[in-house]
Amino acid sequence: PAVDAFELAVATVAGTAHAVALSSGTAALHAAMAAIDIGPGDEVVVPALTFAATANAVVYQGGTPVFADVDAGTLLVDPASVERLVGPRTRAIVGVDYAGQTCDYDALAVIAARHGLRLVADACHALGALDRGRPAGTLAELTAFSFHPVKHVTTAEGGAVATQDPRLAERMRRFRNHGIDSDHRQRERRGAWFYEMVDLGYNYRLSDLHCALGTSQMAKLPGWLERRRQIAALYDARLAGVPGVRPLRTRDGVSHARHLYVVRVDREQTGVGRDDAFAELRRRGLGANVHYVPVHLHPFYRERFGTGPGLCPVAEDAYGRILSLPMFPAMGEDDVEYVVAALRESVGIRA
Repeated sequence: PAVDAFELAVATVAGTAHAVALSSGTAALHAAMAAIDIGPGDEVVVPALTFAATANAVVYQGGTPVFADVDAGTLLVDPASVERLVGPRTRAIVGVDYAGQTCDYDALAVIAARHGLRLVADACHALGALDRGRPAGTLAELTAFSFHPVKHVTTAEGGAVATQDPRLAERMRRFRNHGIDSDHRQRERRGAWFYEMVDLGYNYRLSDLHCALGTSQMAKLPGWLERRRQIAALYDARLAGVPGVRPLRTRDGVSHARHLYVVRVDREQTGVGRDDAFAELRRRGLGANVHYVPVHLHPFYRERFGTGPGLCPVAEDAYGRILSLPMFPAMGEDDVEYVVAALRESVGIRA
């Protein structure tokens, strides 16, 4: 029963009729690929700058990820790059809401409609984000969310897919339960024991314990989103005018969920590279990080699919410069000041 309650809470935030809870964000992406019948020989266009699970979900189904470049200002997938990559074997496009802001699904939807493709959103960073007032869950046919411990809301580990389509929701419910055509509660209501496995599925269920935690956290999401936006505004103000340190651009009309606060460190202006700045922040006990190694540069993809440097030059250039600064609702203004002072000193700027 806690699973139903959590799914309702997710669907409400996502703005959709249905949400299907799964054991992780990766399982959610995998379920989405299965629901739209991605299989051997199919190609799916995905951004290069994302966590590996976005592309891995395609590979799990036997498909081939094709890596699109990103926009230099936002690091969101570049629709023009997507358009160039569509070919006779392309079956779907996956947009990724990098750092917590929605990508340009209107442009992606036009491309998808023109070529008869499915459109999926990886919104694992973007729970609670809006695009011109539209919730993140309503911008694509299927939208995957993550409830990993670092995300806005956690179920300790978990994920969900939001959709308006009852048929796709039912397929994903079977997929998470070994491909079986009914669950134990449905059989209990019928007074029956018999079931059949009609698809090849997985054990991707999310437990009542996890969902109870998630439902309790969902009530806190609006306040946490507001605090994340306040912290981002503080960072913006304190970093304004700092030479060689540039925050990402926010798209017009987007209400950013602020999962990550990412800056570029430009060696050309500071004389100090991203890795040097990262090392200095870590030396000071600050949880800086880098999100992400472009997926096509990982050894698995280079060996399996023959990808490598030069495929997505904007993403590759950004990878050498980006740095994620600490971002969590319990941060105070003094914490932001400390991080910014440390970053300024790490790139050679004294107060």
